[in-house]
Amino acid sequence: MTHAWTWSYEGYDPDTERLRETLCTLGNGYFATRGAACEVLSGPAHYPGTYAAGCYNRLLSTVAGRPVENEDMVNLPNWLPLRYRICPADAAPGPWLSPDHAHLTEHRQTLDLRHGTLTRWSVYEDEAGRRLTVEQCRLVHMGEPHLAALRTCFASHGWTGAVEVEAGIDGAVRNAGVARYRGLADQHLTGWETGTGQPDTVWLSCRTLDSDIRIALAARTRVPGGHGGVPRPQLTALRAFHTLILPLTPDSPAVVDKTVALYTSRDPAIESPLHTAVDAVALAPHFRQLRAAHRRAWENLWRQAKLEVPGESGRILRLHLFHVLQTLSPHTAELDVGVPARGLHGEAYRGHVFWDELFVLPFLNLHLPQVSRALLDYRYRRLPAACHAAREAGRTGAMYPWQSAGDGREETQQLHLNPRSGRWLPDHTRLQHHVGSAIAYNVWQYGQASGDTEFLHTRGAEMLLEIARFWAAAADWDPALGRYRIRGVVGPDEYHDGYPGAAEPGVDDNAYTNVTAAWVLMRALDLCRTLPEPHQRQLFEQLRLSPEEPERWDDIAHRLHVPYHRGVISQFAGYGDLAELDWHGYRQRYGDIRRLDRILEAEGDTVNHYQASKQADVLMLGYLFSPSELAAVFRGLGYPLDEDTWHATVDYYLHRTSHGSTLSALVHAWVLARVHRPDAWTYCEEALTGDVADVQGGTTAEGIHLGAMAGTLDFVQRGMTGLETRDQALWLDPAPLRELSKFGVRIRYRRHWDIDLRIRAEQVRIAVPASENAVVRVNLRDRSFALAPGTSRRLDLPGE
Repeated sequence: MTHAWTWSYEGYDPDTERLRETLCTLGNGYFATRGAACEVLSGPAHYPGTYAAGCYNRLLSTVAGRPVENEDMVNLPNWLPLRYRICPADAAPGPWLSPDHAHLTEHRQTLDLRHGTLTRWSVYEDEAGRRLTVEQCRLVHMGEPHLAALRTCFASHGWTGAVEVEAGIDGAVRNAGVARYRGLADQHLTGWETGTGQPDTVWLSCRTLDSDIRIALAARTRVPGGHGGVPRPQLTALRAFHTLILPLTPDSPAVVDKTVALYTSRDPAIESPLHTAVDAVALAPHFRQLRAAHRRAWENLWRQAKLEVPGESGRILRLHLFHVLQTLSPHTAELDVGVPARGLHGEAYRGHVFWDELFVLPFLNLHLPQVSRALLDYRYRRLPAACHAAREAGRTGAMYPWQSAGDGREETQQLHLNPRSGRWLPDHTRLQHHVGSAIAYNVWQYGQASGDTEFLHTRGAEMLLEIARFWAAAADWDPALGRYRIRGVVGPDEYHDGYPGAAEPGVDDNAYTNVTAAWVLMRALDLCRTLPEPHQRQLFEQLRLSPEEPERWDDIAHRLHVPYHRGVISQFAGYGDLAELDWHGYRQRYGDIRRLDRILEAEGDTVNHYQASKQADVLMLGYLFSPSELAAVFRGLGYPLDEDTWHATVDYYLHRTSHGSTLSALVHAWVLARVHRPDAWTYCEEALTGDVADVQGGTTAEGIHLGAMAGTLDFVQRGMTGLETRDQALWLDPAPLRELSKFGVRIRYRRHWDIDLRIRAEQVRIAVPASENAVVRVNLRDRSFALAPGTSRRLDLPGE
């Protein structure tokens, strides 16, 4: 095991324990469990959490005197509990031990990324000098998605006696992992029952209050070799435990294995979650076999998602990839789930699905396309809800929600808390209709990378055309401008949810919204032209799409308004008229001003008054589109976008962004790699360390930032290689940073598995593995060539 494949923490620090728990989460795409200590339950320093993908429940709370509904990803019963205490032969049992106990003298935990295990090592010493070493290995099985296991080894030093172990399942859990939600209803489970199966097995079942999802866990506790008494069950209404007494001498360590099965009523091909869980844990092999199969599953997964970057950057990227794969694994392809913005690692954002798939799917498309398709299927199944939302808003087409969860309705809360002022404020972020463009973008990109025309011409086409319909309905003609306008939206920036003093929320002609809407309309027209005629006729009839609608789309796609001011693209109409912020003064007064919105609101002010952005907005266009494609979209709209204008635009917003989102540094690194490469590394480094160093100040303890993690992987895979999949070819335009000038990626492109792409100094090498498939067309800047399977090519990169 090398340092490059491990993530370790020496010593025990209660102040950073919750951050460590997040980063040491183990999962398999079906469920995940935070890396919490198994010796203690929830408390100030600890938050055990287990989350099953797509398991949501809705509760009613009272906020500021108003009834408010929230749907949350549910914290499921805790399967981790396993506590222990020393039972000397010549004295009474000692206290129950945990990392918080004063007897702790040494502590270490190591996350093995290669094999997907968490090892915790602790040493305790009591007042009589008795030392106990405890080593635990934990896994959430990547091969068998319903299983998890924990092996605990005890060793005594200088004393003889026993260790008493209490292990089981705790159903007394709530959703209490986010401080600012703690005034809201948090009890999602009800109907607990506990029982025993075989002598070594206990179980707990319950259900969610509103969504009525039945949940069952069964835990088997065994002592390998039978060295110990028979486990004694202890059952209460909310807990099911076993107690064991394990003989212990300095020459004879003791081992206890705990194996757990988790099922819910959302699982296919089962009759009863409880019966299935009990049967699964009874049939599960012993720990060593489980661990061996688990390791094989991880080794196979790493082969499919290979990314080679040397040094500390590569180590962090490997951690990011590890957590992406734990949230979205091949098992995800069997589920009806979206991309939870904070992974399966915590309760921030309530486990909701935002637009983060925009940063995740481009990476998955080239490694696990079956997972990308499943995530798009999640959106397709909620297309009727999006069409209903559009009709409710007086429009046609599909208006996807900014926050989605179980059934596809809008889950964005109408109030949000400013923890700095303690005030509940109106939340208008549901006006971020650009989420529809993100879905359309992913539909198109998935089709280009995978060659899955069956999806693109059916479900993908339905979504793309309905989203195009929505944008066409949202666009109003302004005869004074001679342009179409889209009014009353919120852009990716999120700080600006209205004009100063305006009665209604929203801003007009957000450049990102309008340009991506035009792109969607253009791609919808492309799709209409390329669909086989019988298929097109059937689809038009199914959607009741008249021939006049595409004609209107074409007009709007070329005449949407994009505002400018002082020679740069405006974030929205009127942005340049807002006041300039005293950035230096605010940094002097507050230090960290990432959440400038909260600072200003606490002062009785609002960011709506200022030219200040939370995160990349206009610059997001440079993230989605290569320079040549972005220029083509602007030309289609009738606006020239030369290099000087784009560079000036980038520079303008660089000085007016507070980076209150982990996605902001990622986008800035991506854009600067093309515009001003020497400055890109600063933002790249921040994107890499966003969760590792918790740069947003306490947010990582509530869950990882999945979009940012996947985005850093894609920054290497597509950002620095300039890799595009379009027009049935691979397009390359490498722009490696000095700090990341040597790396390799392995991608899956259409029918070709394991295409190897390597950048070394001023050279690029691409190799296509042998197969019976067609040649791969490659465009490298101004050169084009075809690579037959089983061949490779090495090319020098021209100097800058």
